[in-house]
Parts: sequence; C-alpha cells; structure tokens
Amino acid sequence: MAFLKHNGRTICYRLLGDAEKPLLVLAHPLGMTQGVWDDMLPMLLPRFRVLTWDLPGHGASSAWNPISDAIQPEDLAGEALALAEQAGARAFHFAGTSIGGVIGQQLVSQHAERLISATLTNTGAVIGTPEAWQQRSANVLEQGLAAMAMDIVPRWFGPAACEQQPALLDGWRVIMGRGDDRSYALLCEMLGRCNFREALAGRDVPVLLIGGSDDVATPPAALQELAGAIGTADPVILENIGHVPSVECPVQFADLLIRHLS
Repeated sequence: MAFLKHNGRTICYRLLGDAEKPLLVLAHPLGMTQGVWDDMLPMLLPRFRVLTWDLPGHGASSAWNPISDAIQPEDLAGEALALAEQAGARAFHFAGTSIGGVIGQQLVSQHAERLISATLTNTGAVIGTPEAWQQRSANVLEQGLAAMAMDIVPRWFGPAACEQQPALLDGWRVIMGRGDDRSYALLCEMLGRCNFREALAGRDVPVLLIGGSDDVATPPAALQELAGAIGTADPVILENIGHVPSVECPVQFADLLIRHLS
C-alpha cells in the first residue's frame, strides 16, 4: 500500500505492475474496499499496470473532512485523476463498480480526453431514489455502519456466491462495519443527487457496460438505460451474478475486461 495527500486528506492506494504497461484504474463499490479487485490481479497484471484505491472513509483512506459538508462526483473523479498523475499516466483505462461506475460516468462526461476506455459495472445513470438515499444516510448516522451492514451486505451478492462462499457475508460485514459513518452517509447523499442521463452522449470513449442478473441494487434495466444515455452497445449481463462481479466471478469479469481493453 501507498498513501497520497490530496485536498487535505490521505488516500490509500496500490500501484502494481510494470510501469511500461498501460495504466488501469479500478474503483470499488460503496461500503467495500480496494480489496474487491484482489482475485482479478493475477489475470490483469501481465497486461496492465493496475491502480486501486480506497474511497473516503473506506479501507485505509481518511474520512471526509473538508469544510464543505458534501461530496460531489467531481471530488471522487479528482482522486482518480490525481492518482493517475501520481502514476505518471496522462491517459488511462478505467473500470468501476456501483459508485465506482458513477466515478467513471463523471470521468466520461468531464474528462473524456484522459480515458483510453471505460468499463462501468453494476451502476446506472441514476441509482435508486433521492428519498431512499437520504433515508439510508440518516439511518447510518443514527445506527452506525456495523449495524447497517447486517442488512446491506446480503444485497451485494447473488445466491450462487453465498452458497459457494459460506463466510462471504460475514467477512464483508466486518469490513463495511469498520468504515467511517459520516463519509458513507455523505456518499449516500451524493448518489441521491447524481443524474447522468443527459451528460454522457457523444463522448469519444469506448465504454463497456456489465451487470448481473441477480443484482437487486442496480438491476439489468439500470444498465440498459445507461447504455441508451451513452449511446453504446447493450450491457453484458452475467447470469447468476449479483452486484460485485469482481468478487463473484473474477475470472469471467477479467476476461471481459481484457478483451475490451485490448
């Protein structure tokens, strides 16, 4: 792991692989950490230099502490750009899941010239409703992430993954419960404000969309709507997969990603 000071906060990141290879930046889902990409690294590193990082208040990154009591998509895209610059890359491939896909949409809409390609998984131009995200934010601040994780984590994974990995839910409940409540709540509020329906058309970035047939958070219909907003091909929907394909089917996801980036 390494650390970068950015806008008064410390970001925890990993930069792995040969500096001569193209850079691939990976953004994790809300409530998780950069560890979601670990099972894909053996397949990615022979072809790419890989950069992963923890979002505010997640993993080993500092909690959100600026004066502004809000987080904007521009702030998270700014972290990705700062980390790419730290790696010495002007242009890079990007892949993000869930809120990581929202970061990707912000990059496509405002920084297309920095992207070689974008892969957006289990996300949407709009995710959920503002009311639902506000309620989750309030619940987290009242109850804490450790308590909320009991109900949220089971929504991340399809039945097949839970059956194959009996300790999967308990492990990710522990990880989510260690996050910063306020940072998570502010990210919920950000997601309630995000709407990229009119911001993505005409951007000159090759985009691959991936979803899961068993994803209850961002179902296939959300990916289909996003495809229409971007003007790109229909999403690839992975059967019997939930919200986190990098954990549930890392080999299949890595194969799709490598083919798109090639």
